[in-house]
Amino acid sequence: MSHRILFALGMTVFLVTASLSAHHSFSAVYQTKEEVKLEGKLVQISIRNPHSFIHVEAPDSEGKMQRWSLEWGGAAQLAGQGVNQQTLKVGDQVVITGRPSRTPGEYRVLVQTISRTSDGFSWGRGRGEVVD
Repeated sequence: MSHRILFALGMTVFLVTASLSAHHSFSAVYQTKEEVKLEGKLVQISIRNPHSFIHVEAPDSEGKMQRWSLEWGGAAQLAGQGVNQQTLKVGDQVVITGRPSRTPGEYRVLVQTISRTSDGFSWGRGRGEVVD
């Protein structure tokens, strides 16, 4: 009987630890004291939990076109801020500011602000519009 209890306790600790380590710290992945500005075309949108991703074709610091992966808030968080799967469309011209990846040569950014040039839509400047 005590072996079953120890096994159950061990499995509980394992499962809790595994789920806690699945969520990463943004400061471990992104340079939180640096900012990049991207101007380009939206090529893919994935609004989901725990984090959404959008992909943009935009030039790097040397002017070469790259496909950037941009990490954004989760679907539930964004929905509470008025953003859903139809808010942005593939082909939209966007301007994005964010925190660049810590990994050199990786075209990955944590979104700080997004604006669409065609109609003035913006996210990240209003109260509560942050990624957490």
